[in-house]
Amino acid sequence: MHSSIAKLFAVVAAVLTPVIADTIHGVAVFTRHGDRTAKLYKYHTTNLGYSQVKDVGAFYRDRYVKKDAAHQILGISADQYQESQLWVSAPDQTIHLESGYNFFEGLYPPLEGLNMALANQKLNNGSDSYAPLNGYQIVHLHGEAPEAPDTIWIKGDDGCPALTSAATMYEQSSEYLSTLDSSRGFYQQFTEVLANNLPAANVTYKNAFTVFDLLNVANIHNASVSVPSDKLDQLRYYSDASEFARAYNRTMPDRAIGGMTLIGGLLQQLNQTISSKGQQKMALFFGSYMTFFAFFGITNLTDFSPDFKGCPNYASSIAFELYTEQNMTTFPSNTNDLRVRFLFKNGTDGSLSEVPLFGRKETTLSWTDFNTESNARAINSASVWCARCKTSAGFCSQRGIAPDSTFASATTSATPIATCDKKPKLTLAQAGAIGAMTTLGLVALAAAAIFFFVRRGKKTGPAASPTKRTADSDSESGRGSKAG
Repeated sequence: MHSSIAKLFAVVAAVLTPVIADTIHGVAVFTRHGDRTAKLYKYHTTNLGYSQVKDVGAFYRDRYVKKDAAHQILGISADQYQESQLWVSAPDQTIHLESGYNFFEGLYPPLEGLNMALANQKLNNGSDSYAPLNGYQIVHLHGEAPEAPDTIWIKGDDGCPALTSAATMYEQSSEYLSTLDSSRGFYQQFTEVLANNLPAANVTYKNAFTVFDLLNVANIHNASVSVPSDKLDQLRYYSDASEFARAYNRTMPDRAIGGMTLIGGLLQQLNQTISSKGQQKMALFFGSYMTFFAFFGITNLTDFSPDFKGCPNYASSIAFELYTEQNMTTFPSNTNDLRVRFLFKNGTDGSLSEVPLFGRKETTLSWTDFNTESNARAINSASVWCARCKTSAGFCSQRGIAPDSTFASATTSATPIATCDKKPKLTLAQAGAIGAMTTLGLVALAAAAIFFFVRRGKKTGPAASPTKRTADSDSESGRGSKAG
């Protein structure tokens, strides 16, 4: 999901986005982390990544929070963070927790730069007391531990045997086997430059994500490494095709369990805005690209555009606006007045564009229709997740749920769900080049040049496949994943 989708949403924003004359009552946002070092190693967020997520937070501040915001949420505190108005949640994993705090730095910057009166507290002795770091505002971020039931809403693909089994089945498909064979020649040209990172036998489509990730990070952070753009685009295409297929398939819905729980979590938070009569203004979630993939599939966004089979850029986000079409000064007494608008922002540079969900043509839905469509796809409780995943581990054992328990269906929808069995269309690299032997000037990069990854900690060894990454990898696929 690179330049092609950027062009797509520029058109969508111009055609579909109406003039806003409504009232926003609440917003739920799910955001991917920013730029990071290579996942094959003990990775961490880069300075670029910190800035990306902070910038996205600032973007949402400009849209929803500050006093002159055109879409300001009704009753939200414009300058000072109010814990009762926001719910902020991230997996208890460093890269995601950092994303939450970085985002918040943009959403609610230090008070001294916003309102000196709020930054100062007058003491009884007449002196002024200022908070440290220029009035830095500290958010109550809910870090969800892996063993906590609430972690499923943002990492429902972790620790889920049924998902792991379904995702692994991709490697038995004719599509996978055909691509593995036809792409061998293409991947062979990268074996020397990756010699210190992966054995030559592992530089194949089987490890499409790992190969792309190593070279993409190198291309961003190491001046001595320059992968031709057409080759990097081809690597990205292979990685996207492989990862999307593991995250979603119409005939194997268990692959998308992470997307089902995300919908369940978002729905809960929007319901909290309604039940609190608008006292909760925003719900902010942080997570991984595989959750995006699963969400894109089960909400039929790939029907709208096949570009949704591409990986969203760093710091991408999806947003749900709960609003009324009338200008209002209070929360509506009748939920029939509420509507939901879905928006997508592809990275820091992308616009926030309305996109139709669930295979529909309209870009906004009544709350009733949105609730119905979402519930048809959602996993709404930890108990259902435990049964669906066929696991009794961790918190599931406390609920007495057997691995073979039955579960409520979360796989059907009112409209057909798009299949990912058909390969995404190649837009930047011609399909005819797949498998063709091409000669790159990559040999001159030398094996040592690959140490662009700003490594922290020892190398854990090359991954035999994307399903066997390190314990603290961010593969987001539920295959031993931890972050994204």
